[in-house]
Amino acid sequence: MRYLTIIILSILTMPFATAQIFEVGVFAGGSNLISDVGATNYIAPNQGAFGAIAKWNRSPRHSWRFSAIYTSFKALDSKSDDPRRVERDYNYENSGVLELSAGMEFTFWDFNLHYGERISTPYLFTGVTMAHHDNYYFSNGEQFDEETSSWAWGIPIVLGFKASITPKLILGAEIGARYTFSDELDGSIPDNPDLIPNYGFGNLNNNDWYTFTGITLTYTFGRDDCYCKF
Repeated sequence: MRYLTIIILSILTMPFATAQIFEVGVFAGGSNLISDVGATNYIAPNQGAFGAIAKWNRSPRHSWRFSAIYTSFKALDSKSDDPRRVERDYNYENSGVLELSAGMEFTFWDFNLHYGERISTPYLFTGVTMAHHDNYYFSNGEQFDEETSSWAWGIPIVLGFKASITPKLILGAEIGARYTFSDELDGSIPDNPDLIPNYGFGNLNNNDWYTFTGITLTYTFGRDDCYCKF
């Protein structure tokens, strides 16, 4: 939580005075884990998620986007439609997950903030993510803390819709999946290699996914004489 507070304050106080159009704001919604533990639903938020977001609108069609989102992961085998998982009955929880992301947001239609008109458009976002999480493993059906933490790199695939509700405020709704290059988010693969032969389980060929579903509210500001050529 302390790290998220520092990041949010850093985003909100970035020196934006020399550029055209910027946005800063908040994200609020939920998250769910897609892994070797719990339900296999792709969009089923069961934990809260909130954070800060910043955008640099380089043109009416694309923006550089940065965010920091704090959440927890919870996965219950009893919620799965796989009878083998229901019988296994593992319960997994990973609190204090912090995701940092950076990338580019593309709008389907021109989203020109210079004219002060009410406008709206669907959008796509992708780039790179880093999720900081504690490491766990299972033994005899119980979850144990490895007392270590890791960063899971990933690729976000986000679909959303946004609209200006005032000349300075933009409201958006989005659903975003994150494919990670890690299989450690759910405790199925211990971080310690010595534990893997005895405590590793699940499909070793599939990495973990997670999703964020929520809304964004951003405030726009900056000079509005022209967009940079890019």
